[in-house]
Amino acid sequence: KRTVTTGCGQGTMFGDLMEELDRIRLPAGPRLTEETLYTVMDRVRRHESIYKVAGAVHGCALCSNAGDSRGEILAFVEDVGRHNAVDAIAGWMWREDVGGGDKIFYTTGRLTSEMVIKCAQMGIPFLLSRSGLTHMGYEIAARIGITMIGRCQGKHYLLFTGAGRFLRSPATALA
Repeated sequence: KRTVTTGCGQGTMFGDLMEELDRIRLPAGPRLTEETLYTVMDRVRRHESIYKVAGAVHGCALCSNAGDSRGEILAFVEDVGRHNAVDAIAGWMWREDVGGGDKIFYTTGRLTSEMVIKCAQMGIPFLLSRSGLTHMGYEIAARIGITMIGRCQGKHYLLFTGAGRFLRSPATALA
């Protein structure tokens, strides 16, 4: 089967991709708190190094969402291609035998269908970006159950999918 994706302009994947995605089961238990979201946003903002000097690169971070280390950056990669950065983190997870069920994935790039699919294949339930999203990325995230948050900058964000996994602070829940 041929699936047209929403990556860099438009891409094509072959195989029964949607059937494969329907078999992915993300863990039901993990939740992302607004406090942890802000911690990740701040740590990534302070961590980017090549971008601050040269610009024109994408950064991706794998962060903890467990225990006292919530929001801690476990792996960080910058590359001119956002897919290369995602793939490097996926490789690091495989090499280090790190599971994704209690992790948060942050990217500076758009949340396209490919980014959502890669996050799902890594078993990560939370996908964040300082950028926006595509319609197909949104549809796949909603279908799989990924909590997808975009436009993460400062204390601002847009929660697109997975509201049931996201816990707002009492002070902002009333706003």
